[in-house]
Amino acid sequence: MRQKNETILLLISLAIAGFLIAVVLWLLEKAGFPPHTDFSSYGSSGETALQYQRSLSFDLKERMSYGQKQLVEKEDVNLERPEFRAAKNKGIEDLAAGKYQQAVGHFEQALRRCSNAPETRIYLNNARIGDRKCYTIAVAAPTASQPNAALDILRGVAQAQSQINQAGGINGRPVKVMIANDDDHPAVAKQIASALVKNRDVLTVIGHHTSTATLAALPIYDLGKLPVISGTSTAVKPANLSRYFFRTVPTTYVGGRALADYLVTKLKKRNVAVFFNHKSAYSESLKSEFVAAISLGGGQVVAEFDLSNPGFSPAKSIEQAISRGAEAIMLNPDYDALDKALQVVTVNNRRLFVLGDMGTMYSKTTLEVGGSSAVGMVMAVAWHIEGDRKSEFSRRSRQLWKADVGWVSAMTYDAAMAAISAIDRSPTRPGIQEVLSASDFVAKGATGPIRFLPSGVRNMPVQLVKVNRVNPSRSGTGFDFVPMK
Repeated sequence: MRQKNETILLLISLAIAGFLIAVVLWLLEKAGFPPHTDFSSYGSSGETALQYQRSLSFDLKERMSYGQKQLVEKEDVNLERPEFRAAKNKGIEDLAAGKYQQAVGHFEQALRRCSNAPETRIYLNNARIGDRKCYTIAVAAPTASQPNAALDILRGVAQAQSQINQAGGINGRPVKVMIANDDDHPAVAKQIASALVKNRDVLTVIGHHTSTATLAALPIYDLGKLPVISGTSTAVKPANLSRYFFRTVPTTYVGGRALADYLVTKLKKRNVAVFFNHKSAYSESLKSEFVAAISLGGGQVVAEFDLSNPGFSPAKSIEQAISRGAEAIMLNPDYDALDKALQVVTVNNRRLFVLGDMGTMYSKTTLEVGGSSAVGMVMAVAWHIEGDRKSEFSRRSRQLWKADVGWVSAMTYDAAMAAISAIDRSPTRPGIQEVLSASDFVAKGATGPIRFLPSGVRNMPVQLVKVNRVNPSRSGTGFDFVPMK
């Protein structure tokens, strides 16, 4: 009898355990993490898949903010100023409590301590709105996983928001901005997209940062008929996937051909080795466009090296490239593979001519790590602050941030200005999509008029830049990216 009771208890325990496991799996799937999700493809370098999975927040409320919580851990990147942090935290507390005037005072105090703080600027603008009627846009950025990239994105949105609100808003209504942290992770991007689609206050979304995150979220936006405008997603593949997707940045089709043309036509070099990350939609897309353009120009790719390969060796790859007759290398990393690409720059030490990508290597890190080995490297970027010295956007950005901004801020500013212009003409989700798709749509951006092709792509050229020794340098490293004519 006792054995029978124990057997019954065991069966009940197994049934309960099975039920709990099923519930957990169901919750994970509802949260955007299907049981078959391969986290190993998306984790940061040096971080295991399990660690990254555990680090993900399932609470979307903790990933979204109008100003009631801090999403960027450290805005004051040059120096940790306790006065700035204290004032910002007080502003966040007051805004969360509905004490808008007090929040305004604290955010203004924080910005006097550090003007180059875009999250704080957005929160200040939102606090000034209070509970008045407004138009809401959202910006999706990797505020935790890639804070520097997120800050660049937020600067563009904050500048557009500040500019339009100071001018009286859209027909008298100010623009409120919601920040959403997607960690540049496809599964999280899907969660964010679902939440934004359900939030009927949100009229349009600026983002996502990388093409991988954008591709993951796009079907949800399309199904929910929520317009999305990206200033940073350059891979060709998202084009024509949704009538609700637009972008203000040149695609890899334009960048790949510009780099190939420079190499073959200007430098008369025809043999090139390509370095890329096959796990990145952006890197794969740029590689494909570059390889096609090289072939059409009469050149050839003599070797391809996958930076994500566990056995990748910078020294061996350079020697192999040289042995196969390469005259140049094309470095095309994503953010996860940037360290390896910079190792290639150092090992190469200017033996082979170096082409960079469309933005990943366009950073102070490249100048610091690459140093003299990076001198002469040419990249194709969407915009350079010294490319147009008469630019009104450049003047205003320097006045607002007390610092120079890069192409990410400029392209995201253009995305926000396109959204604002569309809201001005038709402040509904379907109306915004129709306005942006219209052949007569035009908005004024940092880089000139903003118009979209039927595919949602903006028709604009890229700016070639070269790494030069500069003294004094804007970067403070002794090297700068200099625009080429």
